[in-house]
Amino acid sequence: MANTFELAQKFLPILDEVYMKESKSSALETRDGVLFTGANTIKLYETQMDGLGDYDRQNGFITGDVNGAWNPYTLEIDRGRSFTIDAMDNDETLGMAFGTLAGEFLRTRVAPESDAYTFAKIAGTDGISHGTHDALADITDATDELDKGIAQLNEDEVPDTDRLCYVSEKFYQKIQGAITKSITNTETNVNKTIEVYDGVQIIRVPQRRFLSAITLYNGKDAQKAGGYVPASTNYNLHFIMLHKPAVKKVTKHSVLRIFAPDVNQQADAYKVDYRVYYDAFVMKNKKKGIYFLRSDVANT
Repeated sequence: MANTFELAQKFLPILDEVYMKESKSSALETRDGVLFTGANTIKLYETQMDGLGDYDRQNGFITGDVNGAWNPYTLEIDRGRSFTIDAMDNDETLGMAFGTLAGEFLRTRVAPESDAYTFAKIAGTDGISHGTHDALADITDATDELDKGIAQLNEDEVPDTDRLCYVSEKFYQKIQGAITKSITNTETNVNKTIEVYDGVQIIRVPQRRFLSAITLYNGKDAQKAGGYVPASTNYNLHFIMLHKPAVKKVTKHSVLRIFAPDVNQQADAYKVDYRVYYDAFVMKNKKKGIYFLRSDVANT
């Protein structure tokens, strides 16, 4: 088992770096204010309180109620895969077969699915303010749409700190087209990157990960390929603007197990097991901290 531990120690720091670099929704991951309980439940602390009342000069303060509770949320996403690489296949590829497997799996399969699920979960939550637009091509000024989102959050008295805006690549191009920059004769490099718009951090997301609804394949039979696909009816998301505390992405359990051929009892092969148990939640009393824009033409 020592060999297994050494392999895991060797590859895990690299794999963690790859995942965090490639995942777009990793900024929402947190354990703050999360109580881990048994089974498939976590608890998140939420509060509600009464507003001001008239002060009575004879009887003093009017009593108000503060309702604070650890409310239960159910984790629904429990995903995993197991791979084997024959020892000789790995030897004949100079170690590349095994060496690239886990990193590529996290980068090309785990991160995109985790992002797609998180954004679809946010967009599918009832009670969130949003706008629609029939076609992206008809948006003449993308900054106007961003301004509507900012105005909505401001109107709902959402703090103006810790705001993120996830945008599709095509909508990002629209933003670039709406913002002009003068170039002087001394400038030799053109950089149109937009990282922050009116105090809101901009994060670009490939459209395939940015849908209002997805279907997770179970990895069996007709769904053997696993992963995710767009739901039978879904809409392209153009952007999701949010206050970070409004969404909690919680991973309760994540494990990567690596077995060398001399430890693997089933075959003369490297074996890699990966499992992640997580979910994303919109806080019930912070729904006003989210605004999104989507197409009103369904993808079918």
